[in-house]
Amino acid sequence: MPRAANLAGVTPDYWDDACRHLAKRDRVMKKLIPQFGEARLQSRGDAFTTLARSIVGQQISVKAAQSVWDRFAAVVGGPPHKLAPQGVLALDPLTLRTAGLSARKAEYLTDLARHFTDGTVHVRQWQQMDDEAIIDELVAIRGIGRWTAEMFLIFHLMRPNVLPLDDLGLLKGISQSYFSGEPVSRAEARELGEGWAPFRSVATWYIWRSLDPLPVEY
Repeated sequence: MPRAANLAGVTPDYWDDACRHLAKRDRVMKKLIPQFGEARLQSRGDAFTTLARSIVGQQISVKAAQSVWDRFAAVVGGPPHKLAPQGVLALDPLTLRTAGLSARKAEYLTDLARHFTDGTVHVRQWQQMDDEAIIDELVAIRGIGRWTAEMFLIFHLMRPNVLPLDDLGLLKGISQSYFSGEPVSRAEARELGEGWAPFRSVATWYIWRSLDPLPVEY
């Protein structure tokens, strides 16, 4: 489950409509949404930086990830909230590793930067592309799986109808809110999520909030 970030962000214009829609359709959402007042999903940073941060943060704590990210940004040069892929490609793997990165993560970040500089990812076309087409582009990058791609769709592109079935926080929250704590399968979560369409991202965000009152950001 993603954790809080610090920079000011942009809120999607569909949010209030989504909340009204979910409250009408779903008894749990009707109770859950008002508990969090004016809190909203917010998009932060630029595409390359958002994905690079997701790679840096894999399998380490939030605190450790921030420490490594700060060192990585210092090595690459430039503001930590907007790193240039060219800056990463200008450095050799050993230099990248001085930031505290594993050899594998240094390779992943170099691969990510290469995809951005050679045009393999079609950043300018993303607004016109459907969710699955964007996911296909992103998972072709080493170190980015479907879950990371879905988080990117929700938190960076602010797509309204993403249901990240590999997210353990989502499954746990559904279990607690809808199934009295009984374990929930991905199939059960998918079926429940069909009732949240076309605003499954918004419902997911509120399920995360039910587990952790801190604003969920990515």
